[in-house]
Amino acid sequence: MGRDRGEEPERRCLATGARQPREGLIRFAISPDGKVVPDVDEKLPGRGLWLSAARDMVNTACAKGLFARAAKARVDAPADLADQIERLLARRCLDIIGLARRAGQVEAGYEKVRAMARSGNLALLLAAVDGAPDGRRKVRALAPEVPLLELFSAAELGHATGREHAVHVGIARGRLAERLENQARRLAGFRNHAGEDENGAEGD
Repeated sequence: MGRDRGEEPERRCLATGARQPREGLIRFAISPDGKVVPDVDEKLPGRGLWLSAARDMVNTACAKGLFARAAKARVDAPADLADQIERLLARRCLDIIGLARRAGQVEAGYEKVRAMARSGNLALLLAAVDGAPDGRRKVRALAPEVPLLELFSAAELGHATGREHAVHVGIARGRLAERLENQARRLAGFRNHAGEDENGAEGD
């Protein structure tokens, strides 16, 4: 029988000892050869080890041997474990954007996103982290009440939306928008660099 998410909605973080909803945690498994493997899809067999979705939590667990202590065995936690998780979560988010695009639930480009905001069907705003600061302010002003994700480059957003690059992206209301927001919340713990580039890419 598989794991029943309904029976155990919370898990304990190895680093803090606090119990919290699993959607804010990352699951890890131990491979047969004793390696710590990030299991962002929560499908790998064996007992799960859980950490809060934050880069510093993963680094702390590696530095203090928390995985070995929890597994009661010698395990190998790779030095780039946090980077692995960032890549996996980023790919998951971008795949969801691609699914939403194929379902007709994505608009790219400032004017199209503005039209989506006016229609009342806008669930999420995405602004490229390498976009110009004034462009980020403009897209934020379109719908101040809508969550704004600043986690991806213009090239990443462009690839996900079928363009060379995209600075402003809107996601329509629906299950895919909810999935993206949940996954992006976890990714933000590993890739929180909004607004770093003060020059920015040209707008779309």
